[in-house]
Amino acid sequence: MNPFVQIRRDLHKIPELGFQEFKTQSYLVDYLKSLPQERLEIKTWKTGIFVKVHGLNPTKLIGYRTDIDGLPIKEETGLPFPSNHPSNMHACGHDFHMSIALGVLTYFVKNKIKDDLLFIFQPAEEGPGGAEPMLHSDCLQEWKPDMIFALHIAPEYPVGTIALKEGLLFANTSELFIDLTGKGGHAAYPHQTNDMIIAACTLVSQLQTIISRNVDPLDSAVITIGKISSGTVQNIIAEKARLEGTIRTLSPNSMEKVKHRIHALVNGIETGFECKASIDYGSMYYQVYNHEELTREFMHFVQNETPVKVIECKEAMTGEDFGYMLKEIPGLMFWLGVDSPYGLHHAKLNPNENAIQTAIDLMTKYISFKGNESRN
Repeated sequence: MNPFVQIRRDLHKIPELGFQEFKTQSYLVDYLKSLPQERLEIKTWKTGIFVKVHGLNPTKLIGYRTDIDGLPIKEETGLPFPSNHPSNMHACGHDFHMSIALGVLTYFVKNKIKDDLLFIFQPAEEGPGGAEPMLHSDCLQEWKPDMIFALHIAPEYPVGTIALKEGLLFANTSELFIDLTGKGGHAAYPHQTNDMIIAACTLVSQLQTIISRNVDPLDSAVITIGKISSGTVQNIIAEKARLEGTIRTLSPNSMEKVKHRIHALVNGIETGFECKASIDYGSMYYQVYNHEELTREFMHFVQNETPVKVIECKEAMTGEDFGYMLKEIPGLMFWLGVDSPYGLHHAKLNPNENAIQTAIDLMTKYISFKGNESRN
């Protein structure tokens, strides 16, 4: 068996949530310490890891980032190597991401190139967000790459295919939590209460008008309320209600506008229903914006120097906190085809493991090209 497929299976068994990736970090560090150490520097940051691979005559530092956390999803794949943590699962492919990163890193430990490389094993991508604080850590400020690359599995594309585009690839995203508090009471005396179920339903309907009436029709944005919690039994009017959702926009300005309108509508609910309201935006992720020149070069290289097929895709409303790194460091992210009938965050996600070696071969070849070229 391909050793990096086995690593993927090992990691698949131990999915952990953001900033709780203790077993994952330990597994990764043990593997890293098994490699020749002459040209390696390993530093930990919370549950993440930085690994610097020293080149022969460096003129630049090339970064490669992988995320390492799992999701609070009960696995339903039926695989012979299921999650040992029943309430958690690698349902977004981060087990793939890590095994690919280790494969690329291992290659360059054994095959020297001119430039230095930095591999970033980032926690908490799914939440509350590890990229932004990791970016501003002392280690990354000291070892700040001149360029940086990352990938994300894509169930909808076949193995042997990647998809990307210049510019905007993933949206600006924000979580959304709204708590409403009024006065509960007996169902027979509604005039003595402030019904928070009615307030919540009214607010959900009003929130959808933001997209239809406050966002430019030529722009795109999404507000989804995925969960409402309220009430206790059928004959008690609810005192509290909680709305949980997400916001997605294709520009930072649209995100600001949407949030401004959310505040205005929530203030109106407070007045209209004589209740108290609070808003929490939770984790907020900056857009993934691929550097145009690097992306053109990468796509041309893959098309002409590898057997991998390149698809120029459209931007997606997906969120990824790698966008914070691309905000400060030129680079790109691409979709890696893994050919699964089930999508990201699905309890039955089962990517094709042949994609692991495809990605390792692709990135070792491209990083070798970048790591041996003369600095501009």
